[in-house]
Amino acid sequence: MQQRKRWAATVLLAFAVVLGLAHPSALAARQHPHTAPEFDVRDYGAQGDGSANDTPAINDAIAAANAAGGGTVRFPAGRYASENTIHMKSEVTLRIDRGATLQGSGADTYDPPEDNPYDDYQDYGHSHFHDAMIHGDRLRNIGFVGEGVIDGLGNLITGTPKSGEADKIISLTRCDGLRIGDGLTLRRGGHFAALINGCTNVVSDRLTIDTASDRDGWNIISTTDVSVTNATIRANDDALAFKSDYALGAKLPNGHVRVSDSYLSAVCCNALMFGSETCGDFSDYRFEKIRIEGSGKSGLGMVSMDGAKISDVHYRDITMTDVHSPVMQKIGTRKRCGDDPGVGSITDITYDHITATGSSPSYSPTLWGENGHRISGVTFDDVHITVPGGNGPMPTTVPANDSTDYNPKSIGTRPAYGWYLHNADHVTFTDSSVGFVADDGRPAVVANQASDLRFRRFTAQRGADSPYDVGFQSVTGHCLTDSHDTTGGALRIDDGGSEGNCRPKGHS
Repeated sequence: MQQRKRWAATVLLAFAVVLGLAHPSALAARQHPHTAPEFDVRDYGAQGDGSANDTPAINDAIAAANAAGGGTVRFPAGRYASENTIHMKSEVTLRIDRGATLQGSGADTYDPPEDNPYDDYQDYGHSHFHDAMIHGDRLRNIGFVGEGVIDGLGNLITGTPKSGEADKIISLTRCDGLRIGDGLTLRRGGHFAALINGCTNVVSDRLTIDTASDRDGWNIISTTDVSVTNATIRANDDALAFKSDYALGAKLPNGHVRVSDSYLSAVCCNALMFGSETCGDFSDYRFEKIRIEGSGKSGLGMVSMDGAKISDVHYRDITMTDVHSPVMQKIGTRKRCGDDPGVGSITDITYDHITATGSSPSYSPTLWGENGHRISGVTFDDVHITVPGGNGPMPTTVPANDSTDYNPKSIGTRPAYGWYLHNADHVTFTDSSVGFVADDGRPAVVANQASDLRFRRFTAQRGADSPYDVGFQSVTGHCLTDSHDTTGGALRIDDGGSEGNCRPKGHS
């Protein structure tokens, strides 16, 4: 009886396949729902010798996996040259095995950039997506995994590409369900190793990006529901950047993001960054257990340049070394986002258990709000920053500012060696400190046009020639309690006629 049942099932399966009612791999997947069918690119003609163009075979394998209802396209050990754009499809995962490398090409035969009527709202690289080694749009449940490497080989463009040239490894738009990592390495990515825009449900674990000789590591743009763990990203430009631009012709939401247990470095620019493209709002971000080594701009950068409201962002257990500006918040007025985007805001931001060594004597940690658009609700708990110092005394007037530029250098040399606060309200420092390596003649802290500033158990190193330690200029409601210099002496305060108030918050 059992033998007749097995024989009948086999006949029915063969009959379904012959009639085209089902693909054998798809039926196998239904019989074994936890095992996705596998499609070896060599079975579709890939040579893996580093010379033959394997893109047609790769695209054929992807198409077969998609037609089967989903599957894994496998790259066994070898070097797979890809001279054309690889077109991802839904329900497909590329698995690059250990010992396998998918290689970029200098043949200039990648897909040309698509037309984009919204070019003027962001730079070229952010505006075009087709000119990439791997491209996908409006896909579901895709992945890039394995312990192998995808390498641009120095053939991807870091500036504006000509037709046929690619400027990114992975380029995805409007995708739902992305897994990337599991030991995968992206190397020499051109302008971007990975660029995603308008996506949701992104999971990344154990992703390595090494594009320190090129530009950006990973730009996550207008994307929600993201988990990044155990990432290692070495970039030249921004390492890990969260942005929201107008490339898709709309202001899109961002948020519900978790990043932890990761390493970041950025040679010229920002290690962990919001912006500069900041069109749609950002909310609900948690960054924990992150080590940052080197950034030529910001270690933890946050700018709202194009009207975005940034809120509910929390940093915890972060160590930074050799960063030009350890913490940089700025509201600007570039307004590069559709019609009349207005000016944005930064609110409800916390920094807990942070240590940093700065590398620039000019770009002190800064909170810079705009007139009428102030930074509000920022707390620093157990935050300890050491800066190079080395400046002599200087005027404590408000430095020059270019409100359309997001870089730390857009604000002149800060009048404080430590914290400079401008147009900021409801800012609290607790169990925190600031100091320098070389003696500095500036105050440790200067606050201008601010309100409700509180320092509890705050320690500041005193410069031999500094006129005072903490200066308040046009500040309403400031309070220092149990705060000292590094020798235990009381902090010298210049309140400039500002009003002090040490009553608990919520009391008038």
